[in-house]
Amino acid sequence: MVHNEEPGSREAHCCTVGQGWLVPRRKSWTGSFSDGLTDHLEIDVYLAKSLAEKLYLFQYPVRPASMTYDDIPHLSAKIKPKQQKVELEMAIDTLNPNYCRSKGEQIALNVDGACADESSTYSSKLMDKQTFCSSQSTSNTARYAAALYRQGELHLTPLHGILQLRPSFSYLDKADAKHREREAANEAGDSSQDEAEEDVKQITVRFSRPESEQARQRRVQSYEFLQKKHAEEPWVHLHYYGLRDSRSEHERQYLLCQGSSGVENTELVKSPSEYLMMLMPPSPEEEKDKPVAPSNVLSMAQLRTLPLADQIKILMKNVKVMPFANLMSLLGPSIDSVAVLRGIQKVAMLVQGNWVVKSDILYPKDSSSPHSGVPAEVLCRGRDFVMWKFTQSRWVVRKEVAAVTKLCTEDVKDFLEHMAVVRINKGWEFILPYDGEFIKKHPDVVQRQHMLWTGIQAKLEKVYNLVKESLPKKSDGQSGPAALLSGDQRVQVAKSKAQQNHALLERELQRRKEQLRASAVLPGVRIKEEPVSEEGEDEEDREAEEEEEPMDTSLGGGLHNRLANGLPSGRAAGGDSFNGHPPGCASAPVAQELRAFVEATFQRQFVLTLSELKRLFNLHLASLPPGHTLFSGISDRMLQDTVLAAGCRQILVPFPPQTAASPDEQKVFALWESGDMSDQHRQVLLEIFSKNYRVRRNMIQSRLTQECGEDLSKQEVDKVLKDCCVSYGGMWYLKGTVQS
Repeated sequence: MVHNEEPGSREAHCCTVGQGWLVPRRKSWTGSFSDGLTDHLEIDVYLAKSLAEKLYLFQYPVRPASMTYDDIPHLSAKIKPKQQKVELEMAIDTLNPNYCRSKGEQIALNVDGACADESSTYSSKLMDKQTFCSSQSTSNTARYAAALYRQGELHLTPLHGILQLRPSFSYLDKADAKHREREAANEAGDSSQDEAEEDVKQITVRFSRPESEQARQRRVQSYEFLQKKHAEEPWVHLHYYGLRDSRSEHERQYLLCQGSSGVENTELVKSPSEYLMMLMPPSPEEEKDKPVAPSNVLSMAQLRTLPLADQIKILMKNVKVMPFANLMSLLGPSIDSVAVLRGIQKVAMLVQGNWVVKSDILYPKDSSSPHSGVPAEVLCRGRDFVMWKFTQSRWVVRKEVAAVTKLCTEDVKDFLEHMAVVRINKGWEFILPYDGEFIKKHPDVVQRQHMLWTGIQAKLEKVYNLVKESLPKKSDGQSGPAALLSGDQRVQVAKSKAQQNHALLERELQRRKEQLRASAVLPGVRIKEEPVSEEGEDEEDREAEEEEEPMDTSLGGGLHNRLANGLPSGRAAGGDSFNGHPPGCASAPVAQELRAFVEATFQRQFVLTLSELKRLFNLHLASLPPGHTLFSGISDRMLQDTVLAAGCRQILVPFPPQTAASPDEQKVFALWESGDMSDQHRQVLLEIFSKNYRVRRNMIQSRLTQECGEDLSKQEVDKVLKDCCVSYGGMWYLKGTVQS
């Protein structure tokens, strides 16, 4: 509603834009009624629509209300109707004593130059006018109207637009352009005096490629395209009529509702709430911009309308660390705990019996660090290292994390603040107490999480070159909250455990010697006993353990991982038993399941190192239900025998002497026969890599052509290379053999 402004406020008035004319409106009047009126007053309200599509409200925010533009000559006016953009040119009183004539002449000279022509901005060689350019005050004018109160009736006309007009300084851009033109002309004149003739320039002809739909959408939404689109709309020039002009008086009559004789029934039949909703409808922009779930404040009523998986994800993303009991209380008593357990494992990891949100949830794929700009992949790896450290101990030292991850202090501090609190002179302690109740209640979930942490640990050891500790690791489900131990205490614990293990092994060795001495192996044969040094025994043990180290696929750690029936693996009968299953003699269900996994894996991958195969097997175990037959225990030798029995062969790749690959990474297996047409091509390729660590493509192509006796197409060569190899620096390597 347009009204007289208070002293000191800004000027505003209404204007009607018609076909080629611009008419200002008188300002409406509002004020307090006389004190003699009663509290109850009824006023008839009419809606005038004659100017609904033409009525604009002009605001001058840089102009006091006491200084109007009513008596200032308007030289020109123009509008772009679609954009609701208006430009007005108003004269400047050059005879006013406050006007600096020398400054006005200087501005006109800078803009137009010394020569005046028809295109000059200031034809009088004096800045005698100024331009006002509009901007939209609001894009939604459905709530605003201009009101006219006359003879006890209130007439409302909806506003088509609300525009704010401010002085435009585009003439300064013209002055800069003139200055640059003069400088360019002077430089061109100087250089042309030294040149006898123009240089011949080469012209490159380019043809534009067909534009895709995605590229077209990006181009349409770009800022340059929108500016070009706005510039294409033509200006519509208008004639300005003054406030006291007869045409203005005639147009002002359209602010009154035509035909308001009272014949129509104007009685209000709506309820107060409906009438209020009609007067103040909800803004569509506010409904559109309303977030589904705020990042810092959660509406539980709104949250419970989402699917269960989204509820868990949003809660964990905001809380970061939470016990399972607290999560169930937030989700409500009617939610099934099994469904929550299934959903929480997709977005969080188990640390000391509590759930910590996964790193890739906090750092999506295309994001980066706000502190250092490090990509999300590096941040996730560093945060996973911090989470893994908390699975080993209650305490973490920030400097140690920064030294290993090579991340800045701010990033490491963010990781720790998500899941720990700082203690003076101690380090960072995990923020929640150890939840032993959850560990005892859900051993299957704990076991699956342990398998996942095993895979993450192997990845971290490879990336950060971590040295494996001699002490057995503690899993979340096996140990209670760990205490903070100094270096000397750790050494003493290791020594005591080593002495206990040594004594146990000595007793077991003596018992077996007595059994052998008491039993007759063959008649007439005597067994000669010779003393064996402890050093020799230790050497044999190490060789036996290196020859066959079982995969860590169970929750048990420490001594039982390295013992078979109470003896080291090198001394046990059979030499390689694990969990009661001799290698190569596994039960039929276990062998079938293991072979099915191996065959399915090599049908997808074709070439795998033993290290990568073990990692994939651990992930496969983590996805299996508790009590599956594969949890009975699978050794490395059993896995390798199954691979060889499934139609695969070990490729003896000649690694360079300075390679950093581990022994498991140097054991390369490849699918030899799969029954398809590419078997012969793959076998030739694998024979090449059995003699070469890396090969160029032309050598592979010529060898394939020579062995297969036909000219292979590029697609066939690409397929066999894609199945088995990777390319780095123009050379091709078998998958898994090149260190990233």
